[in-house]
Amino acid sequence: MKVLIIRFSSIGDIVLTTPVVRCIKQQLPNAEIHFLTKEKFRDVIKSNPYISKIFTITDDVQPVLFELIKENYHYVVDLHHNLRTAYVKSILRQVFNSRVNTVAFKKLNFSKWMLTSFKINLMPDKSIVDRYFECIRPLGVKNDGQGLDYFVAEEDEISKDDLPFSHVLGFVACAIGGQHETKKMPVEKWKQFCKALDFPMVLLGGKEDFENGEQIRQMDDVKIYNACGKFSLNESAHIVKKSRFVVTHDTGLMHIAAAFQKPVISIWGNTVPAFGMFPYYGYNNLKSTVAPLLHIIENNKLSCRPCSKIGYAKCPKGHFKCMQQLQVEQILQTANQIISTFKK
Repeated sequence: MKVLIIRFSSIGDIVLTTPVVRCIKQQLPNAEIHFLTKEKFRDVIKSNPYISKIFTITDDVQPVLFELIKENYHYVVDLHHNLRTAYVKSILRQVFNSRVNTVAFKKLNFSKWMLTSFKINLMPDKSIVDRYFECIRPLGVKNDGQGLDYFVAEEDEISKDDLPFSHVLGFVACAIGGQHETKKMPVEKWKQFCKALDFPMVLLGGKEDFENGEQIRQMDDVKIYNACGKFSLNESAHIVKKSRFVVTHDTGLMHIAAAFQKPVISIWGNTVPAFGMFPYYGYNNLKSTVAPLLHIIENNKLSCRPCSKIGYAKCPKGHFKCMQQLQVEQILQTANQIISTFKK
């Protein structure tokens, strides 16, 4: 039986689909899993042993349709649910005279709109992962509670010489980047945190984060290593895997850290965990605790938050209080509590 799973973007969202991939493969006899995503996110799943074939697009789905038609799928699991995925499903149903079974993830856009527009929270207290499993209930597949998966191929693993000798005995991975500026803690606050934390750290991010990383590194170039822009996604994922714990914005690396069952200090700006995109360790929601793994840092005292379900290039109101008013002391205290557990 062939199953096509569709999720175009982005890194974190794709990582959050991995329990579905694993459970379908393990619970359905002779299931063959194919995955359709954007080419720039291929590396997120390229080493996933549960996926037999990966199809990719750039922006247009048309070039890949003929290849998909040849596969003759039994099920199409749409975990993105937009106009392009609807088009793909429509074409496959037309070609095979509706013999393709399709299921689609409910995005709850009305509830998200109520939360961003009127601060009325109608969102279910559950991870998007558990909502993905609601989508595939017709397949008879259940959540195994084993959390997320992330696989790094041997060729993508960093060597012992890729990080400073001072970090051999352990380090914290600090993901200072982010796709949207309103999800990123200001560099001055990162500098305060990194200066005060007495523990080796590796700064992770893209090339666009390198200069910010240099500002932080210059405070202590022995304790702080700026890896921003120096490693690929999977190499950075391997650094996360080797770390003792992770301090991060709402980013793809946050979900990769959860996949490796790392303690995570998760820092939130204009978006909120209530959207269901918080670090997922298996069957956890916001009202339950997965201590000592998950630590959420956010400013709950603002009437303007959340202002978006994704993020902006700058604060719509100009003050950016959701990040500017975060207490570095709270992040530092949480980090030190995690470090104290290593010494027991």
